[in-house]
Amino acid sequence: MSKIAPPLSQDDVNQIVALPVRARRDNHDEFFAIFREGMALVERTANYLDGPGRRQSKCLQPPAALAYATESMRLTTRLTQLATWLLARRAIINGDPVPRGSSAINPLDLPPISRVRGARGYNELPVQLRELIEEAYSFHQKLSNFGSAGRSRNERKVQNPVATQIERLQSAFA
Repeated sequence: MSKIAPPLSQDDVNQIVALPVRARRDNHDEFFAIFREGMALVERTANYLDGPGRRQSKCLQPPAALAYATESMRLTTRLTQLATWLLARRAIINGDPVPRGSSAINPLDLPPISRVRGARGYNELPVQLRELIEEAYSFHQKLSNFGSAGRSRNERKVQNPVATQIERLQSAFA
């Protein structure tokens, strides 16, 4: 059960939006264009995974089938996070209350992602799935750039310590 958050303080608004009022108005149309693009990506991905992707996955050999399961779960998780961020931002722009989960999960934070490269079976994945994965990475970068406008460079780049360790392990065993 989610709770409706109390009205945001000015500090919350400054932290969330991090743009001057005039810039926020200027970015309104840009945000809604990005919003539509993101929701279209979510819908295309869901349609693919529920339809052609499901049929194609049944024809894959074991390493590729495992890669398909792994990558489709990663893609679904990533797009859920992106959609949550978009919906929370839209709620703020519209002046709606923003539901908040536990203190560990904040829908207003765009989590950093890392790319896992060279996973076994990745190259055998259907082309359309790989294209959706790449599109989701590109869209995440676009959101990161949009969401970090007006913040310092130090705040923009957040390292994911787990991803760093995974990359180090992969390079050690490559």
